[in-house]
Amino acid sequence: MVRQAHHERLIAVQEADLALFITFEGVEGCGKSTQSRRLYRRLVRLAVPVVLTHEPGGSALGRRIARLLKWSGGTPISPLAELLLFNASRAQLVRDVVRPALGEGRVVICDRFADSTTAYQGYGRGLDLAMIKSVNAAATGGLIPDLTVLLDMPGDAGLMRKGGEKLDRFHAEPAAFHRRVREGYLKMAKEEPSRWLVIDAGQGKDKIAGIIWQRVSKLLPET
Repeated sequence: MVRQAHHERLIAVQEADLALFITFEGVEGCGKSTQSRRLYRRLVRLAVPVVLTHEPGGSALGRRIARLLKWSGGTPISPLAELLLFNASRAQLVRDVVRPALGEGRVVICDRFADSTTAYQGYGRGLDLAMIKSVNAAATGGLIPDLTVLLDMPGDAGLMRKGGEKLDRFHAEPAAFHRRVREGYLKMAKEEPSRWLVIDAGQGKDKIAGIIWQRVSKLLPET
């Protein structure tokens, strides 16, 4: 009976039009990439049609832009240029990956999205938030995640997790920058609590994954 119920659930999930957009956010080293992959693998095991992507990148153009943004080789990049480059990558990702997958009724998991730009270029760099909102909206066509998971932790703690890894442009920013980014994330989450799931990223990986699944499972069809 248990096996039959499980089989029936898989069929129901496969036939459902899910079209869920789930994003992961947080400071450097918070574990969002790990948790987004864990969620992806769990959905795959349940035969849920799912796509995993990331920013910046996720498309051929995005990967080239990501290399420039993270490893500019000493070439100065202004905050405004960062804003536009991230959104150029984002616009391509939305057109090539996100909207087609949602149109097919798939779950799309994205490691970072527009909220990263608000946090980093807005709260971190100090660009005008209204301008960022406008540029983000243009790049995404107004697309907003159904759920955004914020893995919250102090910026310095996240950087310590990186250990001896080579630092890109953002990892190398001073502690004050990462504090502003975290504060920006928490402010956004407070302003839109129905969309955001804030989790203490200092907890164990399995516990975090369980909290995320508890929320995500409620978005999946019932049988």
